[in-house]
Amino acid sequence: MDNKQKAQQRADQIQSFYSEIKLLEDEDVLRLDDEQRQKIGDYHEALLKSLTDAYDIDTSARQKQLSRGMKIVSFIGALALAASIFFLFYQFWGYFTTPLQVSILVTAPLLTLYVTYWVSRREATGYFAKLLSMVSFVCFVLNLLMLGQIFNITPSENALLLWAVYGVVLAYAFDVRLLLAMGILAFAGFIAARTYTWSGMYWLYMGERPENFFIPALFIFTVPFWLKQEKYSGFTPVYRVFGSLLFLVPVLVLSNWGAGSYLPWAPAIVEGAYQVTGFVVSAGLIALGMQKHWPDVINTGNTFFVLFLYTKFFDWWWEIMPKYLFFLVIALTSLLLLYVYKRLRRHSQLTEDKHA
Repeated sequence: MDNKQKAQQRADQIQSFYSEIKLLEDEDVLRLDDEQRQKIGDYHEALLKSLTDAYDIDTSARQKQLSRGMKIVSFIGALALAASIFFLFYQFWGYFTTPLQVSILVTAPLLTLYVTYWVSRREATGYFAKLLSMVSFVCFVLNLLMLGQIFNITPSENALLLWAVYGVVLAYAFDVRLLLAMGILAFAGFIAARTYTWSGMYWLYMGERPENFFIPALFIFTVPFWLKQEKYSGFTPVYRVFGSLLFLVPVLVLSNWGAGSYLPWAPAIVEGAYQVTGFVVSAGLIALGMQKHWPDVINTGNTFFVLFLYTKFFDWWWEIMPKYLFFLVIALTSLLLLYVYKRLRRHSQLTEDKHA
């Protein structure tokens, strides 16, 4: 958990404290005198002010609602502005001379980066800076794409590495999780493409071998273990979730398409091996998430465990069972999973109570 999340958690605890005190007073269980109430109020007021100044946290339910709205609006605004720039380039691009085109492409990322930095120094919440940083990233992507078209440069996987570096730098500079995710995907694509070229194939067809994504998946998942993320809000879950996705999605594909594997086995054997791998890895993620208290990992593991399970049900019974019976089995299995998860949740609560 990063420092901002810890600060927000402390603010939430303070709000819960006052709610609980009010309930206790209404039930005549506890009554604070005026001096105690004043001391507690002054302490919490000073603490919330310091946390707000340092991390720009929400100190009320209304502020949380407004913050969620601002995040949604800034995300939509960034996408719309980026799309506007993209289509603006293509709408009028043919009217510009080649030197002017090159000048625009080189200047756009640098100019938007400078504007982003300037705004970030003058706006405390960071929403406008995050919006502009995503625009700068789009300009950088367009820069490489269109310079390649202008000078007829052969497409290369190295562009993915440059996009990854720029996206990650912007993400850490302006605390933007979306850019971190885009940088992670670009980096995974680069490693997968480079791995594919080592086997003598053209990099654009890297998706024909989903196993190419296993190496970047493992690397990305382990980044938070050796690179601390306390100063950045929500970066650690991004690494864990995308590392898990980049591993489990190829496993899911290969469990139904054995011909796409490097393994020199019959497709049916490859599919069976990856089906077992999918169950083991997703269950392992659930166990690891419960042990480490990582809800993002638990949710990812749960999602893929259910996907692998229901995919097998479809393979086994869709053709031979009446449809009403097939969906009845799915419903009963869902109820069984709910019961198992309830028991696991209860066991986790008991374990936490013992350690408390």
